[in-house]
Amino acid sequence: MRAMVLERQPGKLRQLEVPIPEPGPGQVLIRISTCGVCRTDLHIVDADLTEPKLPLVPGHQIVGTVESAGPGASRFRSGEPVGVPWLGWTDGDCRFCGEGRENLCENARFTGYDIDGGYAEFAVADQRFCFPLPETIDDTHVAPLLCAGMIGYRAMAIAGDGERLGLYGFGSSAHILCQIAAAEGRRVFAFTKPGDAKGQEFARSLGAEWAGGSDEKPPESLDAAIVFAPVGRLMIDALKASDRGGRIVSAGIHMSDIPSFPYELLWEERSLHSVANLTRDDGTALLELAARHGVEPLVEVLPLEEANEALDAIRSGTSEGSTVLRI
Repeated sequence: MRAMVLERQPGKLRQLEVPIPEPGPGQVLIRISTCGVCRTDLHIVDADLTEPKLPLVPGHQIVGTVESAGPGASRFRSGEPVGVPWLGWTDGDCRFCGEGRENLCENARFTGYDIDGGYAEFAVADQRFCFPLPETIDDTHVAPLLCAGMIGYRAMAIAGDGERLGLYGFGSSAHILCQIAAAEGRRVFAFTKPGDAKGQEFARSLGAEWAGGSDEKPPESLDAAIVFAPVGRLMIDALKASDRGGRIVSAGIHMSDIPSFPYELLWEERSLHSVANLTRDDGTALLELAARHGVEPLVEVLPLEEANEALDAIRSGTSEGSTVLRI
């Protein structure tokens, strides 16, 4: 099968012919139709996240159909559409799994990092960590929901129910979450790169009440903010823009250092949080919300062999919305 493979860090992906994997016990073999391209993939390629499986097939927003099943795998029938997210396996035995916090599993394995992912024609996945997909969302537009959407959903849940929600960095996750938040009655304030008039208009078109540069203050104080851009300074900017009790959530898996700041910014019960991975409950809830509200990610579709170009666009900040590889 064709696959885009990372052989060393940092590096470029190479298109190679590799054997079709065999599903093991409890696994399904998936014929891939699309795979979303995520900033986390870029962090792996650029060695911001170290110690992946090498050689590695990246990609953790996998959409396809079940081709065959390994021993004991009976959850899905042949030909059934499924999605595969970042969280690919947990032990079920550690204290975090026992507390219902499988996203913090001490021995978790991740798709496109510890396990070969979706930049290929086929992939194997643990059937327990595959999602049945909504019939109302096609395979191109559902792919970004499997990470960008799910992580955004978890971040919004941690941010709480505050009405005035700030989104810093208006990329793949934020443009999905903006649609959901607006549909749920939140007032969204979007922060883009300074001077990005096109991006700000895009945010308003998706339901943002206000959009401006990350160097601007919103017209009202925020009840909560989610920082998607991997820029530590934005956590402080969001604190400055928040009201008493404001929650600031970092939704990235990698971020530059957060600068020191005076305690007065944190006082009055403001708080800083991070989001780690996702749970299967998060994924189920996000897919239901997306189907209910008719969420439609803005998608640029590229062929598998242009995976490096897709990553370059994320690296340079020229990518708008979500990028999906069609296999």
